[in-house]
Formats: sequence, structure tokens, C-alpha cells
Amino acid sequence: MSECQQSDEVLWIAVQNSDNKAFNTLYNRYWKKLYATVLHYINDAEIAERVVQDVFVVLWKRRAHLTIESFAKYIHATARYHVFKEVKAKKKTLVEYTDSYLPYDDAATQNSGELKLSYHDFQNQISNYLTPLPKRCKEIFWLSRMENLSNDEIAERFCISKRSVENQITIALKHIRSSNLDIASIALAIALIAFT
Repeated sequence: MSECQQSDEVLWIAVQNSDNKAFNTLYNRYWKKLYATVLHYINDAEIAERVVQDVFVVLWKRRAHLTIESFAKYIHATARYHVFKEVKAKKKTLVEYTDSYLPYDDAATQNSGELKLSYHDFQNQISNYLTPLPKRCKEIFWLSRMENLSNDEIAERFCISKRSVENQITIALKHIRSSNLDIASIALAIALIAFT
């Protein structure tokens, strides 16, 4: 059986044993779809290409330490995470830029109310998705993803370990994923903050 006909799981086991051909097969199998997905959210071909490359570079570097049950799910979740990081980095740049920009454009000023309402609706949607979770888990996720506090800051605020914070965020993210709410959509919506 050729590598192109082998399952993702068989190929991944070979990749963990540093099999370049198996890695190339997985790369060719998923690159185009991941690129199209990332491009949809980032809307910049050059950045989308870099993000997808980063996903595969990290995958190769960490191959010996990763336990992957479903390669397709893992690679897409990893891509969403990299999109989130990219949008978050872009948001910081936009905030720095808009803070230093003094003149106001009337059209942008008129639309800020609409953006604030959209973001408020989004916050309500996230809050509804988090309703079944324990109160502390919801608070930690909110502080991390919506108020951009670091894990250390959250740990200090609640007098708990950083590891506990990470565990609570993981629980919330798993819950959101199981609710079919796309993490990349969350990242893009959070970027609206930069314009409000």
C-alpha cells in the first residue's frame, strides 16, 4: 500500500519516528484545505500561508511528544489556535496604531456604535455558551479570552496555581468546541475591540 493510501493514524505513527515521506504525505493531504480555511478568517494570502507553515513546523518539532487520536481534528484545532494568535497579535498592533492616531474620520465614528452593539451581542452569545460551566471556570475563561489577562494575572487574582488556570481554560474551550462554536470566529469577534 502506498503512503498516499495509508490512514492519517498510520502516517502519524511514521512521522513520530521521523519519517519525512509520511510527513510530506500528511502535509500534501491537509495543506490546501487548511490554507483555504485560514485565508477565510485572516483574509491575507501571505499571512495565511505563513500561519499554515507555522502549524506544520510546530507539528514536526513536537512530533515525538504529541499523542494524536484524530489527525484531522488535531490539525484543524491547531490551525484555529494559530489563527487566534495571529488575530490577537494584529489586534494589539491595531490598538497601538489607533491610540497614536489623532484625527477622527466621521464615517468610522458613526459606525462605532454599531460595532459596540455587535460586540455586545457576541459577548452575550459567549456567555450563553458558558452557562453550564462552573462559575470559577466561566470567570477564568472570560478574564483570559475576553479581558486578555495573562494566566499569571488570573492565578494571582484567584490565589490559585497557573496550572489550575490553564486547566479551567482548557475545560471551557472543550465545552465551546463541543457546542460547535468556532474558536476562530471568537478570535475574529474579539478583534472588534480594537475598533470600539
